[in-house]
Amino acid sequence: MASSTPSSSSPSPALLNPVLLGGCIIILVSFSVRASFGLFQLPIAEEFNWPRADFSFALALQNLFWGIGQPLFSALAEKYGDRKAIVAGVACYVVGMVLSALAITPGQHQLLEMLVGFGIAGTGFGVILAVVGRAASDQHRSLALGIVTAAGSAGQIVGPPLTQLLLDHLPWQSVFVSLAGFILLSLLALGLMRVPPPAAKGPQDEDMGVVLKRALKDPSFLFIFIGFFSCGYQLAFITAHFPAFIAEMCSAIAPDSIIQALGVSSTSSLGAMAIALIGLFNIGGTLLAGWLGNRYSRKYLLAVIYALRTLVSAVFILNPITPESVVLFSMAMGALWLATVPLTSGLVAQIYGLRYMGTLYGLVFFSHQLGGFMGVWLGGTLYDLHSNYLMVWWIGVGFGAISALAHLPIEEKPWAQRGTPLATA
Repeated sequence: MASSTPSSSSPSPALLNPVLLGGCIIILVSFSVRASFGLFQLPIAEEFNWPRADFSFALALQNLFWGIGQPLFSALAEKYGDRKAIVAGVACYVVGMVLSALAITPGQHQLLEMLVGFGIAGTGFGVILAVVGRAASDQHRSLALGIVTAAGSAGQIVGPPLTQLLLDHLPWQSVFVSLAGFILLSLLALGLMRVPPPAAKGPQDEDMGVVLKRALKDPSFLFIFIGFFSCGYQLAFITAHFPAFIAEMCSAIAPDSIIQALGVSSTSSLGAMAIALIGLFNIGGTLLAGWLGNRYSRKYLLAVIYALRTLVSAVFILNPITPESVVLFSMAMGALWLATVPLTSGLVAQIYGLRYMGTLYGLVFFSHQLGGFMGVWLGGTLYDLHSNYLMVWWIGVGFGAISALAHLPIEEKPWAQRGTPLATA
């Protein structure tokens, strides 16, 4: 079981605590690297003269295996301890990154990105949010989940510009190894991740398998599962393809513009800046979502977020792509980017309890990553067919509208209040 100390025998009454800090550090580093993969699209394709779909499929598999690994690592954490699961995730991440630096065929990259996907799962939301959720009091849980999610956005601010800076001076292979080193250093935060394991199963509690079967038969769980699909589609597509999209589709940066004055002189640099801007504005959006989730209906907040994403994406693609429109889109999408995560994870905990929150959220997150797989893979495939990303954008707009509607019929009442047996929190 996860290590604990006498002082951590119950959830901390304070919002800020060592577990929250440790979780933020690990998420920040993990997402710094994860948000940077789109910057490798052009260098790798140019070096090997590959069609866009080849490396895109590798990133699509990364997202898919992130989703497959999420419930597996969450179950591993609940059975053997949170910190052991995180160490296993870091190991997968580092090995996958280092070996990717040596890969010279599409098949090798695709195979290794599966391992990287498992690494992201072991250092990502499913494991970390469950730990932070157990360490937080009921009063602060939604905001604490929002803070950890915002730390992922902070990583998105730091990762792409740093990676682009490294790519400007080093071959992409050396950059892969450098990023692997940062991931390895995140293990230093494990000393802060001391929290009691889930409460021991009592005679009135159900086994994990029974709870999973019951959840999978619950229409509300299905609606959450469907709704999270478009989130993954949009986020993964933008992360993987937006830098290349901007480099190819955006008009030139005016010499006397504010963007030029900030040191961004090329559309490739603008692509890295756009991903960082999304991360910057998502910090505020995610914290606001976590705060609102403590006060208002989470399902309606999620419906509003997906509706706004749909509107923002449609307006962006219907207008000329300019440096200014890229910046405005990045700011607007950033405010909505990961705002769904504290609300969705909080909704799972609210309805189904804390005991198996990590595993249940991991299953929901698998839908997110199925969407991510589709977004990244279709992005490369349809680009090679049509030489543009327009169809992929409009598919994402449609999925966003479906997600907004899917959240409306969710029953937010906890299982315990429905007279449904469940594992205790």
